[in-house]
Amino acid sequence: MSQLTSDASGPDPDAITWRKSRSSNPSGNCVELARLPGGEIAVRNSREPDGPVLVYTCAEIAAFVGGARDGEFDDLLG
Repeated sequence: MSQLTSDASGPDPDAITWRKSRSSNPSGNCVELARLPGGEIAVRNSREPDGPVLVYTCAEIAAFVGGARDGEFDDLLG
């Protein structure tokens, strides 16, 4: 994992196409994701679009999604 910055070392966060889940709620408690030109996945808090952006490899995102599907993080919800 790394952080995306708006300096010359990476893409401009404002030029990235962000998306969030269809099941996100209107209160804005959402996570937004975007595929970067190099194939990595960027993640940010939708309430703070100018805040930090975390960047993950596709393998890291696949591991997280697989764990979520398998219920590995369900204990964090209650």
